Amino acid sequence: MRQAVNSGRRFYKMSGSGNDFVVFDSRDANARDLESVDTVKALSARGTGVGADGVVFLEPRQEDSFQIRYYNSDGSRGELCGNATLCALRLAYDTAMVDAEEVSIQTDSGVVTGRMAAGRPEIDFAPVSEVRDTVAEIPRLTRETCLGFARAGVPHIVILDEDVRTADILGRGSRIRRDPSLRDGANVNFVAQIDGRWYTRTYERGVEGETLACGTGAVATAILLSVWGRAGDRVTLRTRSGRDLEVRLRETGGVWHPSLRGPAEIVFKGELGDVLDLGAESPSA
Repeated sequence: MRQAVNSGRRFYKMSGSGNDFVVFDSRDANARDLESVDTVKALSARGTGVGADGVVFLEPRQEDSFQIRYYNSDGSRGELCGNATLCALRLAYDTAMVDAEEVSIQTDSGVVTGRMAAGRPEIDFAPVSEVRDTVAEIPRLTRETCLGFARAGVPHIVILDEDVRTADILGRGSRIRRDPSLRDGANVNFVAQIDGRWYTRTYERGVEGETLACGTGAVATAILLSVWGRAGDRVTLRTRSGRDLEVRLRETGGVWHPSLRGPAEIVFKGELGDVLDLGAESPSA
């Protein structure tokens, strides 16, 4: 049965390096009744909904902390999304949800610390210790120099490719994302150096397609580039949107302490109309 969720709910449409999100501030109204698979899918649908890679819910805790709940566009709950967290941090400061110089952000993957740095939001990830420089279960193609794994909040396969412009992002990405050797699946990141600059593209789990950027993927990619001896402790990655994500790394005893900084903007503010449950059956054309 098709049914409309409550209209009139205010939201923010935000973009983080091309990752776009529908963001709700719980101070406007309790939005927990929007947190269903069908409603998230309806909101995220391009052409019939607001259109987004995911939906984010913000709740204040104290003057120096807040919580986010993140849902992928397919309705699945995401442990962490780097660009969604950068957007949430930007919004929390812009709307005076927090005003401390450094704040704590509660995510499903744990607490991350955030701040504004050089006019951009920056977050410190929880320590990353699950890193493999090779994944024997997934053979490399001839064009792929390295293939590794890192869990930067969520699982990532990172592939050092000869040229991301011609990599099979959708085909190879979707196959690896569902490889049986990966207990939780994985995002799949392709990276290559072109004219001295690192370029990256991502097939994203939960979106089930290529996104214009991936924050956790940028962190995983920077870690593995460092492990492979291809980069140092500061890595700038040009995303598919043409915007840069910056990663700072510190490694102690095999544990990585990454920080991610990147652009996050409010695209527009809106108010929901009658968003329909698109999971219902529709007549055949």
